[in-house]
Amino acid sequence: MKHFPIFLSVQNRRIVLSGGGAAAVAKLRLLLKTEARLTVHAPAPAPEILAWAAHGRLDLTARPVAAADLAGAVLVYAADEDAARDARTAALAKAAGIPANIVDNLEDSTFITPAIVDRDPVTVAIGTEGAAPVLARAIKRDLEERLPAQLGLLARLGKAFRPLADRLPMGRGRRDFWSDYYFTSGPRDAARGEGAVRAGLHDLLQRHLAGQAGRGHVAFVGAGPGDPELLTLKARRLLHEADVVIHDRLVPPEILELARREAAIVETGKEGFGPSVAQEDINGLFVAHAGQGAQVVRLKSGDPTVFGRLDEEIAACEAAGLDWSVVPGITAASAAVAAIGQSLTKRARNSEVRLMTGHDMRGFADHDWRALARPGEVAAIYMGKRAARFVQGRLLMHGADPATPVTVIENASRPTQRVLATCLADLEPALSEAAMTGPALTLFGLAPRAALDLSRELPLLEAAR
Repeated sequence: MKHFPIFLSVQNRRIVLSGGGAAAVAKLRLLLKTEARLTVHAPAPAPEILAWAAHGRLDLTARPVAAADLAGAVLVYAADEDAARDARTAALAKAAGIPANIVDNLEDSTFITPAIVDRDPVTVAIGTEGAAPVLARAIKRDLEERLPAQLGLLARLGKAFRPLADRLPMGRGRRDFWSDYYFTSGPRDAARGEGAVRAGLHDLLQRHLAGQAGRGHVAFVGAGPGDPELLTLKARRLLHEADVVIHDRLVPPEILELARREAAIVETGKEGFGPSVAQEDINGLFVAHAGQGAQVVRLKSGDPTVFGRLDEEIAACEAAGLDWSVVPGITAASAAVAAIGQSLTKRARNSEVRLMTGHDMRGFADHDWRALARPGEVAAIYMGKRAARFVQGRLLMHGADPATPVTVIENASRPTQRVLATCLADLEPALSEAAMTGPALTLFGLAPRAALDLSRELPLLEAAR
């Protein structure tokens, strides 16, 4: 981040702009929305600038800016659209220690003006550090359409009402009140005018003061394979509303960043064949938090219903009398086959697919290996790196074709994704030689689609056959 975004107080403070043409007019249209005192230096000002000066909206001086003119200014804009004059204005500002912006000159400016969505007092600033102004405008247009016009009214009245709302208990009580106001009662009352919003605020406060403390809730949420864009909308909303997020080791920081800033983030680092938090302790964590009225997100990598011990955790909620819900996520098998352009099932090849875990070796050993060894069978093996040699031996022993394709996808859907394409006969030592350290899923019976240009789409490790 080369430019740190801040909101500068400009009320009753001077902003100086040098220039009188189209660039100056464009900047002034934005600056006139502020409560700053504007001074414009322009020997030949555009008609719009003359009109604004005539109506007392800015002070106009019909000569170039001088050093003495910058006294007391907080910002300076160089908008003469002439390189020499703009450089002179910026140099004067630098000498006076005042931030300066040269229109359409990112490198020589000490600050930049973002694209702005104005719902005063709600202001959204969008910046791309000058890299993509068209993208910034597109984001602005999208936000303009999404944010209701009455949002400013709601924010202004809400701000004035905060001392009264402070009668509510800190934390969840106040958040529930403001959530109801901004997303339910406020927009509804705004259609009938400011008076209705004011009255509705008082009614809403009384209802919340009279209500009982909110019940705790545990949401078992699938974080998907790791790409934040693969989260469901419901998962994102629950992360934003959560008081506590209890997550597995495999959930990446990019997804945890989506949680509300005030939320407590707790890692329960269960790791296959390694150190882990006992399941009973994990259950105790979310039961304790939800028992105190917290909204808890139990965030699980992939889908909570696939090798996620969901039944045990739901049982803990029910034993404690807690409400719970399940939000599915994209499981690793789906992300893995998407990465290689394949399908888990295919007409005339296989009408079923096995989801297996190499973590529970006792149950793994009892699997029907003879059935899986038949031609055309497909299996997705979770947490199977350590069990690879065992899988290879069992399948070959039960008659599987040594040339059966096997694909191992590490960090499916993430920027660090890697693909190892091999066959059953070569699975080991190929997997050991690949030295994969991230979570990996093994697809038995599937190879990367031949038409997919894997050298372009993702790093591909071709094992020797």
